[in-house]
Amino acid sequence: MSVRAKFKCEVVVSRTNGSEIDLAPVTNGSDENKEFYKYTPGGSIKLSTVNAEAAKQFVPGREYYVDFTPAEADQPLLRVVGFADHK
Repeated sequence: MSVRAKFKCEVVVSRTNGSEIDLAPVTNGSDENKEFYKYTPGGSIKLSTVNAEAAKQFVPGREYYVDFTPAEADQPLLRVVGFADHK
């Protein structure tokens, strides 16, 4: 089972050693956002990345769907554009 939430990028802070991205649940702005807010009225996501291309994908004010899916050991690695492979 997966869970979908909808978050808004609040701020992107660029530093010499990477970027920090803060997201918060949507609260209003559309009927869809009001529906998401009913079920996820609070929370936060904070990301840190050293990949400049990945950081460029996050724009303050833009909304993003966030899907939470259980990680299974036997699932193939998903390749995401802009993210480097890590070993």
